[in-house]
This record gives sequence, C-alpha cells and structure tokens, in this order.
Amino acid sequence: MNLFLRLLTHGFVFLLFGCGAANAQSVSSGDITVHYSVVPTTSLTPEVARQYGLTRSASRALVNVAVRKGKPGVDAAVPSQVTVGATNLNGQRQALMMREVKEGGAIYYLGEARVSGQETLSFEIEVRIAGRAEPIRAAFRQEFFPK
Repeated sequence: MNLFLRLLTHGFVFLLFGCGAANAQSVSSGDITVHYSVVPTTSLTPEVARQYGLTRSASRALVNVAVRKGKPGVDAAVPSQVTVGATNLNGQRQALMMREVKEGGAIYYLGEARVSGQETLSFEIEVRIAGRAEPIRAAFRQEFFPK
C-alpha cells in the first residue's frame, strides 16, 4: 500500500475516534487535483517513519501532498514544485522543507511541521506545475492535541 493510502487510513482512524488530528482534503483546478493531509508523526508506525526518514514525535506533524492529473481511477502523478507554510495562532510562521518521494507510479511531497502541545496551525500550500502560468493554492487550519 502506498504512503498516501496508509496516511489516509491513519486519518480515518483519527476521525473515527474524534481527536481531530487528521485532515485529508483536496482542491482541483481543471484536470489537476492536489490532495493533502496532515497527521501527527506519532500516528506513523516506527517502520513507516524509518522508511521515509520521518521523526516520530509529539512535537511534529507530517504534511503529505500529492498532485494528480485526470479523472479519479485513471489519473496520474504530476511532478510539481510544492511550497508549504504553517502559522500558529501567535503569528509565528514556519516554512516547511518539502521533499519529493517517488513510490512506483506515485509522487508525494512530504514535510514536517513543528507543533507545541495543543496548538492550531494554519497551512498554506502552493503547487506550481510546469506549463501552467498560475499556481494552485490551498489553505486550511488544523488542531493538534498532544498524546
């Protein structure tokens, strides 16, 4: 199972238990869809964290972005330039270092945000695709609850 599906599965478990820590969404522009999710890194198994070079910590959240072109089921990964920023309620901003991960026919962009205890972060995602003049943008807010 690829990483995005594993993270969506983790997100579903969080939503079932109502902790609000997982957030899987998407935004579309024409035939391009940007999928994004955020999960606490503690929700990852040690094996998954090790495989992708991620730090499991109560003070970190994983941002996962995937860019797809076409209709669901027959879509394909699109190489992109992905920029993500996160701002807490005190106005402190962090630019996430996103890295590209290729897994079979999938491409993911992963980054880790710092989280301090119970905190709300506002995320801004910007995706630039070769040949498209305008970037695709998404913004959302996510609450984190320490375990």
